[in-house]
Amino acid sequence: MTVAVIGAGPTGLAAVRNLTLHGFDVIGFESHSDVGGLWDIDSPTSTMYESAHLISSKGMTEFAEFPMHDDVATYPHHREMRDYFRAYAREFELYDHYRFSTTVTRVQPRSHGWTITAESEGTSSTHDVGVLVLAIGTFHTPNMPTWPGIFDGELLHGSTYRSPELFEGKRVLVVGCGNSGADIAVDAVHRAASVDLSLRRGYWFVPKFLAGRPIDTIGTGGPTLPRSLKQRVDAALLRAVVGRPSDYGLPDPDYRMYESHPVVNTQVLHHLGHGDITPRPDVARLDGSRVEFVDGGSGTYDLVMAATGYSLDWPFMDRELLNWEGFAPALYLNTFHPGRNDLFVTGMVEATGLGWEGRNKQAALVAAYLAGLRDGHPAAARLHDTIATNAHSRLTGGYDYLQVERMAYYVAKDQFLDRVQAHLDELHAPMPEPGASP
Repeated sequence: MTVAVIGAGPTGLAAVRNLTLHGFDVIGFESHSDVGGLWDIDSPTSTMYESAHLISSKGMTEFAEFPMHDDVATYPHHREMRDYFRAYAREFELYDHYRFSTTVTRVQPRSHGWTITAESEGTSSTHDVGVLVLAIGTFHTPNMPTWPGIFDGELLHGSTYRSPELFEGKRVLVVGCGNSGADIAVDAVHRAASVDLSLRRGYWFVPKFLAGRPIDTIGTGGPTLPRSLKQRVDAALLRAVVGRPSDYGLPDPDYRMYESHPVVNTQVLHHLGHGDITPRPDVARLDGSRVEFVDGGSGTYDLVMAATGYSLDWPFMDRELLNWEGFAPALYLNTFHPGRNDLFVTGMVEATGLGWEGRNKQAALVAAYLAGLRDGHPAAARLHDTIATNAHSRLTGGYDYLQVERMAYYVAKDQFLDRVQAHLDELHAPMPEPGASP
């Protein structure tokens, strides 16, 4: 049986790695000429920008069996990440499984398996496979807002942003303050004539370091606090170290800590506090070169940059094939389709602190499940029944996540990983041993 993996970013590479460990014949499809996915800024599908770094520390992000070099920065630059994924692919001979510069244009189900139509250098080809793993990630289709009116200047989405040269001498409005929005606003400060930042709601802002340590390592290895206590303790710690967003002219979050993805960037607060960035509320309408805001204020701009995130999308296949429910497919563990044993999604999962190793375990479970079905393992049959009846149950860990698009596939890390590991243990599928730095 041939398994097809679409995508050669980190989740695609992890899928190929784990499938080959179980002896499957794997064919990978990647539209770019090399691996790395969005972390390769030269890829036509990348949404990377020159100043981008990881927002989680390397030790909490790397694959356990393939640690990053000691000389790699604590929060690596995107080029370091690209080189890391290329080294990972070389180490485990993953390049041999991929067809590069090959774009999947259509995926259709057969009675057993799938037919993939792909295009390379103007030539179309079809491939019949038994199993399909979708690993293209979640940052492909820009979520571009629409506002009443017409804007006469440049109206762009953050997916097109590459370099702060774009802002030279311009009056800039950045709409949205997720992690990329905060980065873009900070970049713009050094080139633009002025920078305003429009927020619809409040965010929790988290520093990258606390007491000289990466903040995502604080508290690891010690006792786990109950969820509600952790939310209160960490929120109080942030207020003591950073202050409240309202201290910088921003709205305070109307939700508790960890109920939306935090912004791991306090440079934006620095520039707000120094008057380099002017806070604005949500946009109400556009009028020529003017933007009107919901509080009745307005501003004049040359460029509006919508850092408003992405929508889940697999453009080469019909939406109904993925069991959509609301903003996202309803899949067990964000991975397993309740009605098909030949369709899996890897990488459609977000959780604070999950890292690539967490997504690697997701891929490991896919491979172990397929191997269990192939070999007649009774735990695979039990997992099949669990998938069929639990696809709509989401592992929130008791967190009341915001009902917004970007949080539709968010899970509680510990609950997610515990469930994945429990299934791996039942399937007798131990993970590879942690490695030394390559």
